[in-house]
Amino acid sequence: MQNRTLSVRVPKRISQGQHIRLVGPGGPSIDGRSAGDLFLEVTFAAHPVYRIDGKSLHLDLPITPWEAALGGHVVMPTPDGQVDLRIPKNARSGQKMRLKGKGLPGTPNGDIYATLKIVNPKVETEEARALFEEMAKAMPFDPRANLGGKGR
Repeated sequence: MQNRTLSVRVPKRISQGQHIRLVGPGGPSIDGRSAGDLFLEVTFAAHPVYRIDGKSLHLDLPITPWEAALGGHVVMPTPDGQVDLRIPKNARSGQKMRLKGKGLPGTPNGDIYATLKIVNPKVETEEARALFEEMAKAMPFDPRANLGGKGR
């Protein structure tokens, strides 16, 4: 068996698990007259941002606590470039936002699902610590209140 390099044209809209047939570059036939075909199975390498599910793309979108509480707009990546995504007021960590038709091309195009992940800033200064202490006093909030018993 010898090593060879082949150029392969991957068609648009191909899905993971589909096969590409290359006529002729396989091994010789039993009767020695013609070479066989080579079948390639398509697999996608892991992407650093997106997870693929059919034609849909999924990603975790980090947002700040104030973006979650107050709502607003954040810039988010898509395969076609960045888009401005509106975050609703009182957004929750784990909440999914759908960008219809912005996923992988097809008939119809896939969607992008952004799962919101609230990320807290590091408290590295006395001013930041004081701000968090002020919020703790001004907003009597217990995220564990539904677990039964006292959460604090």
